[in-house]
Amino acid sequence: MKNTPTYERPNTVSGLKAKRKELSDLRARYKAEIKKLTVDIDHLDAAIRLFDPAADSYAIKEYVTKHRAEKGSVKRFVLNAFREADGPLTSRQITEAWVDDRGLAADEATYALLRKRIGACIKGCVNQGLIKDVGWTKDHDQNGPYKMWTLNEGAAP
Repeated sequence: MKNTPTYERPNTVSGLKAKRKELSDLRARYKAEIKKLTVDIDHLDAAIRLFDPAADSYAIKEYVTKHRAEKGSVKRFVLNAFREADGPLTSRQITEAWVDDRGLAADEATYALLRKRIGACIKGCVNQGLIKDVGWTKDHDQNGPYKMWTLNEGAAP
């Protein structure tokens, strides 16, 4: 007589996998909805500023705390931008790509804030040996010159 119980529950694993997929899809749907709401709020702030340019807009203040990027998403975005780039990139170029990717309606203050975040990410990647400095821009806007960066060939991001 054996005392070892045997369980045959093939449906348990498939059920758990199905539930995981369901929750992942739900999370993706909510992310898309949050992105849409963020864009809508930005548009409302812009409309308010049309009628009252001196109106206190909470968009920048709220973006700092309420609309943080998920942990690691900025680094993934930055490294992917470098992988897909044909040449060196500046923090401003990556910031503009981030704003486009997120569908944000950003003003100069928001660009400055986001560029600081992107710059901090780049600095962390430099310290890890993933990205290297390749000089300064020669043709730039009134806010330049900008440092140019590229992936470090010897590193494996």
